[in-house]
Amino acid sequence: MIDDKKLAYEKEKHKYITEILKEELSELGQGIMRTEQKIIEFRRFAWDQKGSIDAAEMRKIMTDDDVEAMMLVRRSIYFQKLFRIQKNPYFASIIFEENNGEVAEIYISTTHLRKDNKNVLSDWRAPICSLYYDYELGPCSYDTPSGVISGKLKQKRQYKIKDGKLIRVLDSSINIDDEILQEVLASRASEKMKNIVNTIQTEQNSIIRNLKDRNLIVQGIAGSGKTSVALHRIAFLLYRIENLTSSSVLIFSPNNVFTEYISSVLPELGEENTMQTTFQDYLSKMIKEYKKVESFIDFLARYYSCKETNDQLIRYKQSDAIIKDIDNYIKDYENKALFLNGITEGHIYNYTANELNEMLKDRYNLFPIFQRIKAIGTKLSENNYDGSKKKAPTYEKLLKEVANFKKDYKEIYRGFYKSDFCQIKLSEKEINKFINKKIINYEDALLLVYMKGLLEGFKYEASIKQVVIDEAQDYNKLQYLIIKKIFKKSSFTILGDVNQTINPYYKYQSIKEIGDIFTGKYIELNKSYRSSENIIEYTNKILNLNNVSAIRKDNEEQIKFKKYDDNIKNNLSKTIKELKAKYQSIAVICKNDYETKEIFDLLGDDKISLISHESNEFTKGIVIIPAYMAKGLEFDSVIVINEKSFGENEKNLLYVACTRAQHELIIFN
Repeated sequence: MIDDKKLAYEKEKHKYITEILKEELSELGQGIMRTEQKIIEFRRFAWDQKGSIDAAEMRKIMTDDDVEAMMLVRRSIYFQKLFRIQKNPYFASIIFEENNGEVAEIYISTTHLRKDNKNVLSDWRAPICSLYYDYELGPCSYDTPSGVISGKLKQKRQYKIKDGKLIRVLDSSINIDDEILQEVLASRASEKMKNIVNTIQTEQNSIIRNLKDRNLIVQGIAGSGKTSVALHRIAFLLYRIENLTSSSVLIFSPNNVFTEYISSVLPELGEENTMQTTFQDYLSKMIKEYKKVESFIDFLARYYSCKETNDQLIRYKQSDAIIKDIDNYIKDYENKALFLNGITEGHIYNYTANELNEMLKDRYNLFPIFQRIKAIGTKLSENNYDGSKKKAPTYEKLLKEVANFKKDYKEIYRGFYKSDFCQIKLSEKEINKFINKKIINYEDALLLVYMKGLLEGFKYEASIKQVVIDEAQDYNKLQYLIIKKIFKKSSFTILGDVNQTINPYYKYQSIKEIGDIFTGKYIELNKSYRSSENIIEYTNKILNLNNVSAIRKDNEEQIKFKKYDDNIKNNLSKTIKELKAKYQSIAVICKNDYETKEIFDLLGDDKISLISHESNEFTKGIVIIPAYMAKGLEFDSVIVINEKSFGENEKNLLYVACTRAQHELIIFN
């Protein structure tokens, strides 16, 4: 804590900042109301006078109106940011002395505030604020668009402000065990992920503020804050990159529950939520040959519920080897593609088979095969109708009629398994079993989309500038090839942990391997901020890990082992009741959906929520959830049901289940 004199100064400073914040909110609010009224009157006038004003004057009026409306939107967004921080306006401050002797006192917030052209509050993303996260007292420097500024960090403070009152002021160093961080870590888990802007650590900050590398690949252990770092990085990029907007950033989430769980972080940081999707959503957009696409979670459930009978085939479909096999199959398909006859259009324009095949094989051979028909049809129309493309559809129809290939993706996909390119020999019956389904299996959907992309081109998403992929270890190489082709001009932030791989058919030795596809900087996060030391030691033993360090300081007993007898309902209900007295969030984690539903029905408690592969929301309180749905989530306490049911090749799934616990882990056997 600081002495009385310094505390008195900070109290006066807090009062000063709070008053300026109130004034700014009042002025902004009144200004917004005046502008809204002005726009309404402006539009009413334009409507009433539209018959008597010439076109040029009307265009000017409408342009002025658009400018006013745009300014109104900006003021409203800024008003919302200030309104959000009014009870907790800042969380840290620094005093920085430049080498030229100029001294700056900076109070750090989630947004900025100015008075008389001077900063009262500085946004945490501003270049100078990086000093707070990166340096201890003493020599320091920070990057600006105009160059590096060096000097000394003279003071560094943290604040606890609650409901508009200054509770505590701490002079702090970069020491990772600082009081504020430990207080945040000791707090109970909430319904949604919270921002970590006041406790960002140096290694996390280096990822968040990285502007030098186009692509970042981050290996981070369980609880290292990978997802929080990714979201804060998005907020930083939106602040620093000109013309980057929330609508040009896309997050790939593991499932819809996780998407909902992280939905409050960016708004807390003063930014709109970005576009979010799952890979299954993309598969569903690209596949129209089937009624539905199986989700990744359902794909996992097939394995962990022992519903899959041909592991060898699925392992092959998920492997890197099949990519080359499909590439060779499609090349062979294209080589065999021919126009068998010539065409005549309108009894005037005749083209022989040789002429058409010359265009197919030579002139347009850089196009995917099904794009070539469109390109040839367009060219023939332009040649014969003075540059017009109006007859292109007619030519395309004629070309398809004489071609020995057609756009029947089910049959083309079936053909692969009947060809010599497929490494596993299957009977017609075995092939039909997965081809003739209404819901295409997840592993087949990946291959079909890749095959379609090779044959007709991958749909390029030009509007997306930044892509974030979380839980990167659960995407195989084929998925990354597809993503790279769709977002070929985007920058990527890819985060994962090989120890949390839940795909039983595919595993990287290191996340570094993704760098074979996305050239970029590789970074590791090896400190856990989620679980206590005892829990981390226990979870390390599951996978024989020893490179993980715990930051949380808990003195209570954190791991308990319990045996349940025939009356598991009473045993479990009693344990949950004990935990409810201490914690806000409790998760009962089972291996699969079947066991989860069984435990849920057994307890029969309407205060307990079931989260399954069909869920779209993360519910605060007590939940029963399968391990593969718990990825990325955290709870005050976790009960793992029947640890011994996790097989030798399912230890990663058990590791995921156990590492969800913040304060207490209970193992039921």
